Amino acid sequence: MAPQGEIPVAANVLGTIGTILWCIQTVPQIWTNWRTKKTDGLPGSMMYLWALCGVPFGAYNIGQRFNVPLQVQPQAFMGLCLVNWCQTLLYNSKWALWKVILIGLVNAAVFAGVEAALILTLQPLYDAGNGTGILVVGIIANILLAMGLLPPYGEIWKRRGRVIGINFVFLSMDWFGAFFSLMSLAVQNSFDVLGGVLYIVCILLESGIFISHIVWLVRTRKIRKEAKAEGKTFDDIMAEHEDQGIPFKFAERKSRKEIKEKQSDVEIGTSRPDEGSDDQTQQHSVVGTSPEGDLKDAS
Repeated sequence: MAPQGEIPVAANVLGTIGTILWCIQTVPQIWTNWRTKKTDGLPGSMMYLWALCGVPFGAYNIGQRFNVPLQVQPQAFMGLCLVNWCQTLLYNSKWALWKVILIGLVNAAVFAGVEAALILTLQPLYDAGNGTGILVVGIIANILLAMGLLPPYGEIWKRRGRVIGINFVFLSMDWFGAFFSLMSLAVQNSFDVLGGVLYIVCILLESGIFISHIVWLVRTRKIRKEAKAEGKTFDDIMAEHEDQGIPFKFAERKSRKEIKEKQSDVEIGTSRPDEGSDDQTQQHSVVGTSPEGDLKDAS
């Protein structure tokens, strides 16, 4: 596809709306992470893959000479996703703050350098009519974006459809950002299929996350209503079932590692009373035989 020439006003307006949304989309998520000081349910791999996606994504949009807002968009997207990824290292992995800041800055510098190199290398080739390089980075951007939205589905499977840790304001802004960006491409003089696929993939996979949680809310409405009447939460009910060893339909699925750890904890817990009873048995036997020994010595 040839580089974009004159950009229609509508494309700039829609692209600006999409860019604004994608420039601030993860701010609610960053704020939620900071307020709760935890990132449970928010996969760090998701945010890192998204940040990494910004490299080919930016090179592709700039190389194609999209409207300016769409050229700026990947840079903001990359930076905010890196911040979220750093928060997972700080709150979930418990890294020291200075290490988190250092690794975040190093990654940002490397990403910026690689993107600049791609633009300087591929744009002259693209202008000369060789679009293979631009096509490849566009495909890579699509793959990374889609891969970044797969880890949340692992968390959803683990919690039987429930979504936790992901701010729905962030997810909504991301969805609408992709939608307006897609519309921006649609009203340009020529529609870029690869760029459009990137936004469509984002819209579809994020729609799946919304639908999954809505279905979970419908399925658990009775349990949550009863829990609320008792002054409890859904998590309280789930914890009670687990503590009592009662099967629970919506209990979190455990990984093999978690199951083995729990089994080892149970074995350790049950072995301690046995050890104590053995000690008591030995003490009783000593006390019971010592008088007889004294009598024999006396005789």
